[in-house]
Amino acid sequence: MAADYYQLLGVARDADKDEIKRAYRRLARKYHPDVNKEPGAEDKFKEINRAYEVLSEPETRARYDQFGEAGVSGAGAAGFQDFGDMGGFADIFETFFSGFGGMGGQQATTRRRGPTRGEDLRLDLKLEFRDAIFGGEKEIRVTHEETCGTCQGSGAKAGTRPQTCTTCGGSGQVRRATRTPFGSFTQVSVCPTCEGSGQMIVDKCDDCGGAGRLRRPKKLKINIPAGVDSGTRLRVANEGDAGMRGGPPGDLYVYLFVSDDTQFRREGINLFSTVSISYLQAILGCSLEVQTVDGPTELIIPPGTQPNAVLTVEGKGVPRLGNPVARGNLLVTIKVEIPTKISAEERELLEKVVQIRGDRAGKGGIEGFFKGVFGG
Repeated sequence: MAADYYQLLGVARDADKDEIKRAYRRLARKYHPDVNKEPGAEDKFKEINRAYEVLSEPETRARYDQFGEAGVSGAGAAGFQDFGDMGGFADIFETFFSGFGGMGGQQATTRRRGPTRGEDLRLDLKLEFRDAIFGGEKEIRVTHEETCGTCQGSGAKAGTRPQTCTTCGGSGQVRRATRTPFGSFTQVSVCPTCEGSGQMIVDKCDDCGGAGRLRRPKKLKINIPAGVDSGTRLRVANEGDAGMRGGPPGDLYVYLFVSDDTQFRREGINLFSTVSISYLQAILGCSLEVQTVDGPTELIIPPGTQPNAVLTVEGKGVPRLGNPVARGNLLVTIKVEIPTKISAEERELLEKVVQIRGDRAGKGGIEGFFKGVFGG
């Protein structure tokens, strides 16, 4: 039995899109093969990605909620597409009802498989932290099925062409009639000789062996939008596998995974960092140069700044995906370094400060002074 996708991601069945995305990001980081080398981690990673693919798209999620895995699997998806032209139902009715109402001798309409769209492909791409923030052009390498240039996808040797299948007569289907007390039933199945194409290739192309396609590596340049994050999916149209019998190619889906940074932590479009200052800088205030993803900038430390205070540097966060002009903020947490040892001269000066502050701050000596200033 297929695993429940909601349970795989650890979300409720009524979870919204953001909850599903957060759960996926958390689990993807945990089980990504580059990070987790434990046995079974890669399989778990693939299951998590499959669950996210289904639940992140409203249409596929609705089918999954109604029909389960069958509604979103390869076979199920083909069945849903067939509903549009009644192809799937036609075979069913043909099988069970051809013997009733004088229809036993009626020849059913035949169908030949036409052009087939190529398969979609998936590529996982790891990005550096700043590349995800600012975006840019990336070169990737994919291996996909390309239409054979020698036979132009026909699969036949040069100077020849596919011939009508002798098994099915070009219909792409074979039928077997069975008599029962209730009438004559006809079973319809795909022709095993031509696999439903209605054609046979007698002289196969030397390059592709009659397949009509060749598996080849290809380099592509794709544009990474500013502000992407782990779990972002990019669609590159028509770069999947080539179609069969003149069908259109599939698409390439690039899933992004962003590396952590040693200096900044990201939450949405905001960045977080930490800076340490001395106790005198905290008391008197100062101007510091702090690092941002854009480079150094000035940060004003107000007098009397407390430990773990958070100061905001506006507009130095992550560009909003789809609107790079709008950016988040950099939130800087202040750490105050209090010395464990001081010189005799420093102690004398601090004692004078304690006397000036009076009994309110002076109780307990130097220790009382620091507690009075920093509330510790």
